[in-house]
Amino acid sequence: MPSRTLYEPSTEHDACGFGFVCDMRGRRSHATVRDALTVLVNLEHRGASGAERATGDGAGIILAMPRAFLRAAAADAGVSIAAHDGFGVAVLFLPREAATAAACRERFAAALGSEGLELLGWREVPTDPPGLGASARASRPTIAQAFVARPPDIGPGPDGDLVFDRRLYVARRVVEKSVQRSALPGRDEFYIPSMSCRTIVYKGMLNASQLRSFYPDLADPRMATAIALVHSRFSTNTFPSWARAHPYRFISHNGEINTLRGNVNWMFARRSAMRSSAFGDDLAKILPAVDADGSDTAIFDNVLELLHLSGRSLVHAMMMMVPEPWSRDPGMDPRRRAFYAYHACLMEPWDGPASLAFTDGVRVGATLDRNGLRPG
Repeated sequence: MPSRTLYEPSTEHDACGFGFVCDMRGRRSHATVRDALTVLVNLEHRGASGAERATGDGAGIILAMPRAFLRAAAADAGVSIAAHDGFGVAVLFLPREAATAAACRERFAAALGSEGLELLGWREVPTDPPGLGASARASRPTIAQAFVARPPDIGPGPDGDLVFDRRLYVARRVVEKSVQRSALPGRDEFYIPSMSCRTIVYKGMLNASQLRSFYPDLADPRMATAIALVHSRFSTNTFPSWARAHPYRFISHNGEINTLRGNVNWMFARRSAMRSSAFGDDLAKILPAVDADGSDTAIFDNVLELLHLSGRSLVHAMMMMVPEPWSRDPGMDPRRRAFYAYHACLMEPWDGPASLAFTDGVRVGATLDRNGLRPG
């Protein structure tokens, strides 16, 4: 029946929810984790579930690296990382088939070795799956953490962390390509939610209220952080899966990227012209940086990761990809206008409606796309 009011049901869209909690002084505490999980539960109405109410579209959290907890957890798993300051941690979703999972672990270790990185050991991530719906249980991956030593030639501090994360990124792309191009059965189930010395991700095909119970790590009082960003997913353009839950490695997203096909085509078109003093010859190991089979958010995150790890700050890269409506704003600061005008020659806008939150484990923030149609 045609609508008799200005309301038009066919244009209604549901949307995800995200939020973050941080300590402005950078003080780590478990209260930050606890408060962020409370935010997530309060966003459950922004998420979705299927016919099985216990199978969610996705929920997750990204944390600034909780080093004290991970040192203790590694020790409990028989992995000694006490002598390795600034270690990195990879979170892996491994295929359910045991032989394929073992093969993926071997390829992961080989990729680290090929990039001059040392694997310190593995930890099986504790999970509590009984409360999950049948679909979530049937597709649940084996979840593991791998501890990686910081190379001695990489210095301390934020600059050293960025260099280390760049090395980890190259190794991750090497193993991703190795598994994707293999004939391993179930290889599509292999996914690395995070691999960093600055952040760590816990996520899955969960409802918002299930995240804390499914991952007992998050309830451990030793789990202390200064930044925690959460997301409750309502999938509008892709089916849910464990890998497609947010947060991704840097962002959470509420909305859609409506210019996605053009954005992806431009990324592939400029591939042959890409050069990077930060990556050097390693750039060939990374490209193509875009996983064309990923969701719009996953692809956005792929490009943001490349821009950031090639030497730009995360805020700089976000402003490149999601510029303000600068061209007709007479009140904009001339220097900011010049920034956008310059970068418009390098990167086309990724337009939504989109509201995005982002973090690199040091800084956290949020932005809207230039259309401003998705509230944040």
